[in-house]
Amino acid sequence: MKEKVVTRFAPSPTGNLHIGGCRTLLYNWLFAKKHNGKLILRIEDTDQKRSSDAALQNILEGISWLGLNWDNEIVYQSNNIKRHKEIALRLLEEGKAYKCYCTEVELLEMREEAIKKKKSSFYNNKWRDQEPKEEDIKIKPVIRIKTPLNGSTLINDSVQGPVQFENEDLDDFIILRSDESPTYLLASAVDDHDMGVTNIIRGDDHLNNAARQYQIFKAMNWKIPEYGHIPLIHSSDGAKLSKRDGALSVSDYRSAGFLSKAILNYLLRLGWSYGDKEYFSKDEMIKYFNVKNIHKSPARLDDKKLLSINSYYLNAESEEAIIEMISESKGIKISEGIREKIKLILEHVKTKAKTLNELIELIEYLLLEHPPIISGAMNEILNPEKIELLGLFHRDLSRITNWSITDVANLFEKFTNENDIKLIDIAKPLRIVLTGYIVPTGIYELVYALGKKDTLTRISEQLSK
Repeated sequence: MKEKVVTRFAPSPTGNLHIGGCRTLLYNWLFAKKHNGKLILRIEDTDQKRSSDAALQNILEGISWLGLNWDNEIVYQSNNIKRHKEIALRLLEEGKAYKCYCTEVELLEMREEAIKKKKSSFYNNKWRDQEPKEEDIKIKPVIRIKTPLNGSTLINDSVQGPVQFENEDLDDFIILRSDESPTYLLASAVDDHDMGVTNIIRGDDHLNNAARQYQIFKAMNWKIPEYGHIPLIHSSDGAKLSKRDGALSVSDYRSAGFLSKAILNYLLRLGWSYGDKEYFSKDEMIKYFNVKNIHKSPARLDDKKLLSINSYYLNAESEEAIIEMISESKGIKISEGIREKIKLILEHVKTKAKTLNELIELIEYLLLEHPPIISGAMNEILNPEKIELLGLFHRDLSRITNWSITDVANLFEKFTNENDIKLIDIAKPLRIVLTGYIVPTGIYELVYALGKKDTLTRISEQLSK
């Protein structure tokens, strides 16, 4: 019987959900869906000092917003520390690990020596085959695993291909600290085994960790998962993205008005491709996803490309869906009457906006219950000459009996001809009075969507000052 595919996403709640982490999550989710398997969410919260409830909440909300839900209950790594310690002590008992009593001074000297000799590992295996003396046991020891002294370790990576590591470069790494807390290398490997993880897709900064965790799996006679290490995302200038860069968290992209569909599509194509196809539905993502199509070289963030993709999805959304997004973003309930007003102008403003925030800015005047507050800078534009024009426009507008975009356009054409002015002469002050600022929306569409009654009311409010 074929083994059921199990992938995992294992963020640490020490910061917001990073855009690079989102891509890792997406690839694991797609792989699980592609093979009718399951995705497990494991919160690696063993670093209690740096972990926070706020970061955890941000991660969970980000995953939910992206629509990449996990299977089963969330696994919290901190609940498994007793199990991690048990495995470390078993390896110690079986002679596959040992206690190391090195002092900080000794370790520093080893590091300095390794730097001089240009060695990638620094620990010299001092306590591998040495019994402690009475003065040594005063030091609280760490537990190190015994790695092979010779030969090499081969990781058949599904993305990178075969990657060989010389065992002498792996060193006898620590699996249990002196305070009896497990290291990442041990905790992650034990949890992967206990959770039945079959496939691990993660950043290639963990490639060296795979060779080390391989030693734990081998020492315990556990089945080794299949690894796939994806290149990290770089910034536009080629530098590695940092989790500590707040502007790169998914919550910030959401706040900036990006759609989850656009973020997913952009991340999918950021280091993966399927022919020349640009846009994918979720079903298509699952259908076409293959780890063999993941590129080996780092991809760079391209803000212009992301904005273009977001604009595409924004234009493709239905009117009702966009109105619901506006409602959620503004934290308000939009009445049926205002919904109908928004629908009158939506097709026009969608083509002018690349983000939901830009679109909201273009229609926000429709959400106002009262005439807008006009700032000092905008008031300066409303000089006596403009106020007089607004009064004349109010008179002509009140005489319209039919209300259509054509009638509104005809009104403006007739008004500008009769008063021997350009359209901007009335459109600019009118925009300020109706919206509170110079919103770059077509003046015909702007007035038409607001409606005759509200347009007259807002002009009257200004004229009465």
